[in-house]
Amino acid sequence: MLIPVISSQSLFLLKRIPESVSDTVILVAGARPNFMKIAPIHKQLRHRGVNTLLVHTGQHYDHNMSQVFFDELGIPEPDIHMGVGSDSHSRQTAKIMIHFEDVCLEHNPRMVVVVGDVNSTLACAITAKKLGITVAHVEAGLRSRDIQMPEEINRVLTDRISDLLFTTSRGANENLFSEGCSSESIFFVGNVMIDSLYKAVKHSQKSTILKDIGVVEQGYCLVTMHRPSNVDNLSTLSGLILALEQISREIPIIIPAHPRTVHSLERFEMADRIRNNNQIYLIPAQGYFDFINLVKNSKFVMTDSGGLQEESTILGVQCLTLRKNTERPITVTQGTNKVVGTETKDIIDAFHNLDFSKKTQSPEYWDGKTAHRIAKVIVDQLSAAV
Repeated sequence: MLIPVISSQSLFLLKRIPESVSDTVILVAGARPNFMKIAPIHKQLRHRGVNTLLVHTGQHYDHNMSQVFFDELGIPEPDIHMGVGSDSHSRQTAKIMIHFEDVCLEHNPRMVVVVGDVNSTLACAITAKKLGITVAHVEAGLRSRDIQMPEEINRVLTDRISDLLFTTSRGANENLFSEGCSSESIFFVGNVMIDSLYKAVKHSQKSTILKDIGVVEQGYCLVTMHRPSNVDNLSTLSGLILALEQISREIPIIIPAHPRTVHSLERFEMADRIRNNNQIYLIPAQGYFDFINLVKNSKFVMTDSGGLQEESTILGVQCLTLRKNTERPITVTQGTNKVVGTETKDIIDAFHNLDFSKKTQSPEYWDGKTAHRIAKVIVDQLSAAV
């Protein structure tokens, strides 16, 4: 009879796995878009007496990309800060998995909650799943149909292995159904980022950012660009900058610049060209309240960010999306969004054809109560598992 051989490494791993599961729920945040989503969930779970462990992977570590969001959104200091920092997609994902495995083995949570579509989302979902821990994915089912996007890869793979799938729209439900996900695992709860947005709008009224920059309400266009396909490619970035320069002749442009964008502008020797244009304001990435103030008071926005497509829809601000697709089509059908691509002429034409009289319709369940619905499902699941 063959006797299975257990290596010394296997024995070591077996010894590290705790025998009993704790009642802890780990909430994972790692990058700027995560913080607005995790804050209201954390609050609602704690309100229900759930033992939470807040883990910050450190994927974003710049103060205005990270710490300021914890301060403004009332999120307590992370229980664990992994501090992985920036790297290539594969190396960053691998580093997060290695560190997060240690966290899971030490605390042996009953559930891990991941949000969004960044590398931290996928890395922590895979790690938890391989350890037999229940995985919940907030913002599941979003699809751009562009598998070249790193975020799309993260979305698809995270959804495939998650046990609980919380969706922002009925369209996201249909995406998951078509991919074979069980209806019992899908929960249409709405958009949790809008919970944070409603809070931020009130607090943003105290912001002095417009005065600090020297612009007036409805007197500027707000632009955000950070996706590698836009800012890491010289030809694409050049076309985008040319479009901004031409549009700035008619309206000032404010660019709160992501560190990746600043790096690319410097690398491609475009930074001085932008800074020397007195109609374009290149400013550092802003805190959440200042940023929302800039959004709601702008004439219109241009972006490659999924989050800003959603925020502009709720705030009733016209949005031109500088991509060929969007994983948030509801912002087009019910909101203010128009996907215009990255060609210079197409962007300028779209600018000239903006309809500022267009009325928006708030999507279903984008009502500021999404975290309440998510927390209820999680508590029900925890109770059923006992």
